[in-house]
Amino acid sequence: MNDVLNTTDLTKIYGNFKALDKLNMSVPKQAIYGLVGKNGAGKTTLLRIICGLQNTTSGEYRLYGISSKDKKIVKARQKMGAVIETPAIYPDLSATGNLKEQFRITGERTFKKIPDLLQLVGLERVGHKKAGNFSLGMKQRLGIAMALANNPNFLVLDEPVNGLDPQGIVEMRETLLKLNREYGITILISSHILDELSRIATYYGFIDNGRMVKEISAVDLKKDFEKRIVLEVSNISVLIEILKKQNIRHQITSSNRVEIFDSINISQLTLALAEQGCNVNSIHEQDENLENYFMSLIGGTHHE
Repeated sequence: MNDVLNTTDLTKIYGNFKALDKLNMSVPKQAIYGLVGKNGAGKTTLLRIICGLQNTTSGEYRLYGISSKDKKIVKARQKMGAVIETPAIYPDLSATGNLKEQFRITGERTFKKIPDLLQLVGLERVGHKKAGNFSLGMKQRLGIAMALANNPNFLVLDEPVNGLDPQGIVEMRETLLKLNREYGITILISSHILDELSRIATYYGFIDNGRMVKEISAVDLKKDFEKRIVLEVSNISVLIEILKKQNIRHQITSSNRVEIFDSINISQLTLALAEQGCNVNSIHEQDENLENYFMSLIGGTHHE
Protein backbone atom coordinates (compact mmCIF):
# COMPACT_ATOMS: atom_id res chain seq x y z
CA MET A 1 0.00 0.00 0.00
CA ASN A 2 1.59 3.25 -1.16
CA ASP A 3 -1.05 5.65 0.23
CA VAL A 4 -1.76 6.22 3.91
CA LEU A 5 -4.99 8.09 3.18
CA ASN A 6 -7.47 8.18 0.30
CA THR A 7 -10.78 10.00 0.10
CA THR A 8 -13.54 9.25 -2.41
CA ASP A 9 -16.27 11.81 -3.16
CA LEU A 10 -16.04 13.06 0.44
CA THR A 11 -18.94 15.44 1.09
CA LYS A 12 -19.96 17.42 4.18
CA ILE A 13 -23.05 19.64 4.23
CA TYR A 14 -24.12 22.00 7.03
CA GLY A 15 -27.69 23.10 6.31
CA ASN A 16 -27.44 24.81 2.92
CA PHE A 17 -23.63 25.11 3.06
CA LYS A 18 -21.47 22.50 1.35
CA ALA A 19 -18.15 22.49 3.23
CA LEU A 20 -16.77 19.54 1.24
CA ASP A 21 -17.98 18.74 -2.26
CA LYS A 22 -17.07 15.25 -3.53
CA LEU A 23 -13.45 15.75 -2.51
CA ASN A 24 -10.90 13.19 -3.70
CA MET A 25 -7.32 13.06 -2.45
CA SER A 26 -4.44 10.65 -1.86
CA VAL A 27 -1.67 11.06 0.72
CA PRO A 28 1.39 8.95 -0.20
CA LYS A 29 3.24 7.03 2.48
CA GLN A 30 6.12 9.00 4.09
CA ALA A 31 5.11 12.22 2.34
CA ILE A 32 4.78 15.67 3.84
CA TYR A 33 1.49 16.54 2.20
CA GLY A 34 0.70 20.26 2.15
CA LEU A 35 -3.01 21.02 2.07
CA VAL A 36 -3.40 24.49 0.54
CA GLY A 37 -6.57 26.56 0.55
CA LYS A 38 -8.10 29.86 1.56
CA ASN A 39 -9.86 30.29 4.90
CA GLY A 40 -13.22 28.56 4.58
CA ALA A 41 -12.06 26.28 1.75
CA GLY A 42 -12.81 23.16 3.81
CA LYS A 43 -9.35 22.27 5.15
CA THR A 44 -10.24 22.01 8.84
CA THR A 45 -13.51 20.19 8.10
CA LEU A 46 -11.56 17.62 6.08
CA LEU A 47 -9.02 17.08 8.85
CA ARG A 48 -11.71 16.79 11.53
CA ILE A 49 -13.51 14.12 9.49
CA ILE A 50 -10.31 12.12 8.97
CA CYS A 51 -9.65 12.23 12.72
CA GLY A 52 -13.15 11.00 13.52
CA LEU A 53 -14.27 14.29 15.09
CA GLN A 54 -17.04 14.78 12.52
CA ASN A 55 -19.12 12.51 10.32
CA THR A 56 -19.40 12.75 6.55
CA THR A 57 -22.63 13.51 4.73
CA SER A 58 -21.62 11.14 1.93
CA GLY A 59 -18.53 9.60 0.40
CA GLU A 60 -15.80 7.81 2.31
CA TYR A 61 -12.11 7.80 3.17
CA ARG A 62 -9.65 4.98 3.64
CA LEU A 63 -6.98 5.05 6.31
CA TYR A 64 -4.26 2.42 5.78
CA GLY A 65 -6.67 0.82 3.32
CA ILE A 66 -9.51 0.53 5.85
CA SER A 67 -12.79 2.21 4.90
CA SER A 68 -14.35 4.83 7.15
CA LYS A 69 -17.52 2.73 6.91
CA ASP A 70 -15.73 -0.25 8.47
CA LYS A 71 -15.79 -0.69 12.26
CA LYS A 72 -12.05 -1.33 12.08
CA ILE A 73 -11.50 2.38 11.28
CA VAL A 74 -11.46 3.10 15.03
CA LYS A 75 -8.43 0.84 15.45
CA ALA A 76 -6.80 2.28 12.31
CA ARG A 77 -7.00 5.78 13.82
CA GLN A 78 -4.90 4.56 16.73
CA LYS A 79 -1.95 4.62 14.33
CA MET A 80 -2.34 8.36 13.76
CA GLY A 81 -1.78 11.47 15.82
CA ALA A 82 -3.32 14.89 15.32
CA VAL A 83 -3.33 18.51 16.42
CA ILE A 84 -6.49 20.16 15.09
CA GLU A 85 -6.89 23.92 15.58
CA THR A 86 -5.28 24.46 19.05
CA PRO A 87 -3.43 21.82 21.11
CA ALA A 88 -5.47 20.39 24.02
CA ILE A 89 -3.03 21.40 26.76
CA TYR A 90 -3.56 21.69 30.52
CA PRO A 91 -1.99 25.10 31.33
CA ASP A 92 -1.46 24.34 35.03
CA LEU A 93 0.47 21.16 34.31
CA SER A 94 4.10 20.95 33.23
CA ALA A 95 5.05 19.68 29.79
CA THR A 96 5.89 16.35 31.42
CA GLY A 97 2.56 16.37 33.27
CA ASN A 98 0.65 16.98 30.05
CA LEU A 99 2.42 14.08 28.40
CA LYS A 100 1.64 11.80 31.34
CA GLU A 101 -2.04 12.64 30.99
CA GLN A 102 -1.88 11.91 27.27
CA PHE A 103 -0.13 8.60 27.94
CA ARG A 104 -2.92 7.61 30.33
CA ILE A 105 -5.54 8.44 27.68
CA THR A 106 -3.77 6.29 25.09
CA GLY A 107 -3.39 3.41 27.55
CA GLU A 108 0.40 3.59 27.90
CA ARG A 109 1.51 1.92 31.14
CA THR A 110 4.91 3.53 31.36
CA PHE A 111 6.24 7.06 31.01
CA LYS A 112 9.71 6.02 29.84
CA LYS A 113 9.25 7.61 26.40
CA ILE A 114 8.49 11.10 27.76
CA PRO A 115 12.12 12.36 27.90
CA ASP A 116 12.66 11.18 24.32
CA LEU A 117 9.48 12.92 23.12
CA LEU A 118 10.46 16.17 24.82
CA GLN A 119 13.89 15.99 23.19
CA LEU A 120 12.34 15.18 19.82
CA VAL A 121 10.32 18.42 19.84
CA GLY A 122 13.06 20.51 21.48
CA LEU A 123 11.45 20.90 24.92
CA GLU A 124 13.81 18.72 26.96
CA ARG A 125 15.02 21.69 29.05
CA VAL A 126 11.56 22.93 30.00
CA GLY A 127 9.76 19.67 30.74
CA HIS A 128 9.28 20.71 34.37
CA LYS A 129 7.78 24.12 33.55
CA LYS A 130 4.06 24.91 33.39
CA ALA A 131 2.70 24.76 29.86
CA GLY A 132 0.58 27.86 30.51
CA ASN A 133 3.78 29.93 30.55
CA PHE A 134 5.01 28.57 27.21
CA SER A 135 5.22 30.64 24.05
CA LEU A 136 2.77 29.78 21.27
CA GLY A 137 5.50 27.92 19.40
CA MET A 138 6.40 25.86 22.46
CA LYS A 139 2.72 24.99 23.00
CA GLN A 140 2.45 23.86 19.39
CA ARG A 141 5.49 21.62 19.77
CA LEU A 142 4.13 20.21 23.03
CA GLY A 143 0.90 19.47 21.16
CA ILE A 144 2.91 17.52 18.58
CA ALA A 145 4.70 15.58 21.34
CA MET A 146 1.28 14.67 22.79
CA ALA A 147 0.10 13.59 19.33
CA LEU A 148 3.14 11.29 19.16
CA ALA A 149 2.34 9.60 22.48
CA ASN A 150 0.75 6.58 20.78
CA ASN A 151 3.75 6.17 18.46
CA PRO A 152 1.83 6.99 15.24
CA ASN A 153 3.15 6.73 11.70
CA PHE A 154 0.70 9.36 10.38
CA LEU A 155 0.48 12.88 11.79
CA VAL A 156 -2.30 15.38 10.96
CA LEU A 157 -1.62 19.06 11.73
CA ASP A 158 -3.96 22.01 11.24
CA GLU A 159 -2.11 25.33 10.76
CA PRO A 160 0.82 24.43 13.08
CA VAL A 161 2.81 27.61 12.30
CA ASN A 162 -0.12 30.02 12.51
CA GLY A 163 0.78 32.94 14.80
CA LEU A 164 4.36 31.83 15.39
CA ASP A 165 7.27 34.27 15.36
CA PRO A 166 10.17 33.63 12.92
CA GLN A 167 12.12 31.58 15.47
CA GLY A 168 9.05 29.49 16.27
CA ILE A 169 8.46 28.83 12.57
CA VAL A 170 12.04 27.63 12.08
CA GLU A 171 11.82 25.36 15.15
CA MET A 172 8.54 23.89 13.91
CA ARG A 173 10.04 23.31 10.45
CA GLU A 174 13.02 21.47 11.92
CA THR A 175 10.73 19.33 14.09
CA LEU A 176 8.52 18.29 11.17
CA LEU A 177 11.44 17.53 8.88
CA LYS A 178 13.05 15.41 11.59
CA LEU A 179 9.84 13.44 12.17
CA ASN A 180 9.51 12.78 8.46
CA ARG A 181 13.10 12.13 7.45
CA GLU A 182 14.43 10.31 10.51
CA TYR A 183 11.30 8.53 11.74
CA GLY A 184 9.46 8.02 8.44
CA ILE A 185 6.26 9.62 9.72
CA THR A 186 3.77 10.68 7.05
CA ILE A 187 2.54 14.23 7.72
CA LEU A 188 -0.63 15.90 6.45
CA ILE A 189 -0.37 19.60 7.17
CA SER A 190 -2.76 22.43 6.35
CA SER A 191 -1.37 25.94 6.17
CA HIS A 192 -2.04 29.30 4.56
CA ILE A 193 1.60 30.35 5.08
CA LEU A 194 2.62 29.08 1.68
CA ASP A 195 6.23 30.25 1.68
CA GLU A 196 6.93 28.11 4.73
CA LEU A 197 4.94 25.17 3.38
CA SER A 198 7.01 25.23 0.20
CA ARG A 199 10.14 24.60 2.30
CA ILE A 200 8.98 21.23 3.62
CA ALA A 201 6.16 19.73 1.53
CA THR A 202 6.84 16.84 -0.85
CA TYR A 203 3.23 16.72 -2.14
CA TYR A 204 0.48 19.29 -2.41
CA GLY A 205 -3.29 19.32 -2.57
CA PHE A 206 -4.97 22.56 -3.61
CA ILE A 207 -8.51 22.86 -2.25
CA ASP A 208 -11.12 25.51 -3.05
CA ASN A 209 -14.81 25.68 -2.13
CA GLY A 210 -14.66 22.18 -0.72
CA ARG A 211 -13.25 20.57 -3.88
CA MET A 212 -9.78 19.30 -4.67
CA VAL A 213 -8.58 21.48 -7.54
CA LYS A 214 -5.26 19.72 -8.07
CA GLU A 215 -2.80 17.30 -6.47
CA ILE A 216 0.83 17.40 -7.48
CA SER A 217 4.26 16.33 -6.19
CA ALA A 218 6.81 18.97 -5.26
CA VAL A 219 9.06 17.64 -8.04
CA ASP A 220 6.37 18.07 -10.71
CA LEU A 221 5.36 21.43 -9.25
CA LYS A 222 8.86 22.76 -9.83
CA LYS A 223 8.55 21.77 -13.47
CA ASP A 224 5.25 23.69 -13.66
CA PHE A 225 6.83 26.83 -12.26
CA GLU A 226 7.79 29.28 -14.97
CA LYS A 227 9.00 32.85 -15.19
CA ARG A 228 6.56 35.50 -16.33
CA ILE A 229 6.49 39.16 -17.33
CA VAL A 230 4.23 41.28 -15.13
CA LEU A 231 2.72 44.42 -16.69
CA GLU A 232 0.57 47.12 -15.14
CA VAL A 233 -1.09 49.33 -17.73
CA SER A 234 -3.55 52.22 -17.94
CA ASN A 235 -5.99 50.32 -20.19
CA ILE A 236 -6.04 46.56 -19.72
CA SER A 237 -8.53 45.98 -22.56
CA VAL A 238 -6.01 47.24 -25.12
CA LEU A 239 -3.29 44.95 -23.74
CA ILE A 240 -5.58 41.89 -23.69
CA GLU A 241 -6.62 42.48 -27.30
CA ILE A 242 -2.99 42.60 -28.45
CA LEU A 243 -2.06 39.45 -26.49
CA LYS A 244 -5.02 37.50 -27.85
CA LYS A 245 -4.18 38.44 -31.44
CA GLN A 246 -0.65 37.07 -30.93
CA ASN A 247 -1.84 33.96 -29.01
CA ILE A 248 0.28 34.95 -26.03
CA ARG A 249 -0.49 33.00 -22.83
CA HIS A 250 -1.44 35.38 -20.05
CA GLN A 251 -3.30 35.74 -16.77
CA ILE A 252 -5.37 38.73 -15.64
CA THR A 253 -4.59 39.27 -11.94
CA SER A 254 -6.25 42.66 -11.35
CA SER A 255 -8.07 45.46 -13.17
CA ASN A 256 -4.78 46.81 -14.55
CA ARG A 257 -2.32 43.94 -14.11
CA VAL A 258 -1.49 41.05 -16.44
CA GLU A 259 1.11 38.26 -16.23
CA ILE A 260 2.58 37.02 -19.53
CA PHE A 261 3.98 33.48 -19.71
CA ASP A 262 5.34 33.37 -23.27
CA SER A 263 8.42 35.01 -24.74
CA ILE A 264 7.57 38.45 -26.13
CA ASN A 265 9.38 41.49 -27.56
CA ILE A 266 8.81 44.08 -24.84
CA SER A 267 9.84 47.05 -26.99
CA GLN A 268 7.36 46.13 -29.73
CA LEU A 269 4.60 45.52 -27.19
CA THR A 270 5.21 48.86 -25.47
CA LEU A 271 5.14 50.65 -28.83
CA ALA A 272 1.91 48.90 -29.86
CA LEU A 273 0.29 49.90 -26.57
CA ALA A 274 1.44 53.52 -26.91
CA GLU A 275 -0.03 53.73 -30.42
CA GLN A 276 -3.43 52.93 -28.90
CA GLY A 277 -3.05 55.39 -26.03
CA CYS A 278 -2.25 52.78 -23.39
CA ASN A 279 0.56 53.62 -20.95
CA VAL A 280 2.77 51.01 -19.27
CA ASN A 281 2.88 51.91 -15.57
CA SER A 282 5.29 49.16 -14.56
CA ILE A 283 6.96 46.07 -15.99
CA HIS A 284 9.14 43.41 -14.37
CA GLU A 285 10.08 39.74 -14.55
CA GLN A 286 8.75 37.48 -11.81
CA ASP A 287 9.59 33.92 -10.82
CA GLU A 288 6.71 31.61 -9.95
CA ASN A 289 6.12 30.72 -6.30
CA LEU A 290 3.58 28.60 -4.45
CA GLU A 291 1.24 31.49 -3.74
CA ASN A 292 1.16 32.62 -7.37
CA TYR A 293 0.66 29.04 -8.51
CA PHE A 294 -2.26 28.61 -6.13
CA MET A 295 -3.87 31.84 -7.32
CA SER A 296 -3.45 30.74 -10.92
CA LEU A 297 -5.49 27.65 -10.05
CA ILE A 298 -8.33 29.31 -8.16
CA GLY A 299 -8.11 33.05 -8.80
CA GLY A 300 -7.98 35.38 -11.80
CA THR A 301 -8.50 34.21 -15.35
CA HIS A 302 -5.78 32.15 -16.99
CA HIS A 303 -5.74 32.30 -20.82
CA GLU A 304 -3.97 29.85 -23.08
